[in-house]
Amino acid sequence: MSVPTPPVSTSPVPTPVSGLPQIPESMRVSVLDRPREMALRDRPVPVPRAGHVLVRVHSVGVCGSDVHYFERGRIGDFVVREPLVLGHEVSGMIVATGPGVGSDRIGSRVAVEPGASCGVCEQCKAGRYNLCPAMRFFATPPVDGALAEYVEVRADLAFDLPDSVSDDAAALLEPLSVGIWATRKARVTAGSRLLIAGAGPIGLVTAQVARALGATMIVVSDIAGHRLAAARAHGATAALPAAEVAGAGADFDAFIDCSGAQAAITSGLRALRPAGVAVLVGMGPDELVLPFGLLQQRELTVTGTFRYANTWPTAIALAASGAVDVDALVTDRYPLAEAARALASTTTAGTIKSVIEPWR
Repeated sequence: MSVPTPPVSTSPVPTPVSGLPQIPESMRVSVLDRPREMALRDRPVPVPRAGHVLVRVHSVGVCGSDVHYFERGRIGDFVVREPLVLGHEVSGMIVATGPGVGSDRIGSRVAVEPGASCGVCEQCKAGRYNLCPAMRFFATPPVDGALAEYVEVRADLAFDLPDSVSDDAAALLEPLSVGIWATRKARVTAGSRLLIAGAGPIGLVTAQVARALGATMIVVSDIAGHRLAAARAHGATAALPAAEVAGAGADFDAFIDCSGAQAAITSGLRALRPAGVAVLVGMGPDELVLPFGLLQQRELTVTGTFRYANTWPTAIALAASGAVDVDALVTDRYPLAEAARALASTTTAGTIKSVIEPWR
């Protein structure tokens, strides 16, 4: 279900409190016009509506979904039919507030949860707001994202940050939330034996979350040597080339796929003990072949994930305490004018996570 993008207010932009930068009338945004074509444009700075805040964007992480839209113009049923602003991993500072939001929030550094659900549907009332059919999620057509100098967000989705969480780390609380959600779905707990396929940013944060939860065996697989090295440095008890997973045994409590690759999913399922849980996170083909006999004989549970729900307080606590180090995943930084380069950088050797800084 698509929800129309609300119109941008054209009323005067409020002036921030003393000591903060003056808010201009226009801002730069990076727009995806068509696959692999990005352009810088000027747009009016949004005026926060009732219950909303205006955030000066500091860091935006480059996500795999951004790359899919950049390269292909679609993800499943979500198709880019008109110019779209990408970016949904966001941190910044509140510089103005709308009616009903206290001015004391101005100046707060925040991490933004990028999905606004309706709050009244069956899924929302059941606590599964990530499955809300009216969800408005940054950088998911037709909703614009955060590759801009300012964004307007619902006040309750802008989470205040402790000083110990950097701007980059705050932006990466979004992929960290994916890892938290995946480990919850996989029922990871103290003593768990976990296999993770894919040592990209999601796989790496998932390994760190599993370590923080007390998992005692965390094996991460990948085809890239530099990503396996990163896995060893960030939570994994062992890192294996993907081709070696078949020889790792069949005694894992849980398997989390962060690769989307058919071969990795098949190997991961075969590595599960009876009554094990498989959680499919990676974006793969629309259809997969599953070893049905194995699923029946071992009574395996297989589930997908779609974003997350109620993870932000946990993500902030993990990052603030040092239990998870997301700063260490950032390997490249780009200005807004080089957004296309940032989106293309994910295939560059040595790159783990790229961040775009609109004010750089």
